Amino acid sequence: MGDDKLVGIVLVSHSGPVAEAVAALATGLAGGGSTAPVAAAGGTEDGGLGTSSELIAAAAAKVDGGAGIVILTDLGSAVLTVKALIAEGDELPEGARLVDAPFVEGAVAAVVTASAGADLAAVEAAAAEAYSYRKV
Repeated sequence: MGDDKLVGIVLVSHSGPVAEAVAALATGLAGGGSTAPVAAAGGTEDGGLGTSSELIAAAAAKVDGGAGIVILTDLGSAVLTVKALIAEGDELPEGARLVDAPFVEGAVAAVVTASAGADLAAVEAAAAEAYSYRKV
């Protein structure tokens, strides 16, 4: 890995508890040792259901180590909120990417891959590839 910078992961859900639970699951499944930085940005500032650009921006700043950031979302307005933040250009750290991936499976794939020291493109690809995971 060389420079010890890991891609950060931001998990955006309409529910704070859901975002936190998926973050805990993904980091737990990433195995022992150090894991990539992961932050949950769920719900609104007052704990309600919804999305918050302020919580998303704060989560992105928290996990930004200079190697880029992968952002995964659950539903509709979470996607729109992240797209708006990316379009504004100054709210998220450079290298932040919204990835089209299933929320849980994509989060696990992203955290495991980032924790192994993969670069931003590889983490993005691993998360997106989770759409092909078959369950039956």
